[in-house]
Amino acid sequence: MRKVQIKTKSKISFENIEGYYIKIVTKYGTGAKIDCLKEHLGKTAYVIIPKTKK
Repeated sequence: MRKVQIKTKSKISFENIEGYYIKIVTKYGTGAKIDCLKEHLGKTAYVIIPKTKK
């Protein structure tokens, strides 16, 4: 299984976004929802929705 490296930052900014939402990572089968590793279960995840070109 491939392990994704996480870059630790204390500040992050985005421009030109359509919106965002905050969810709690929960268990789903042998992994976790919001497409992340199960080591993040119970943590808060921020999902950013960028504006797309039409």
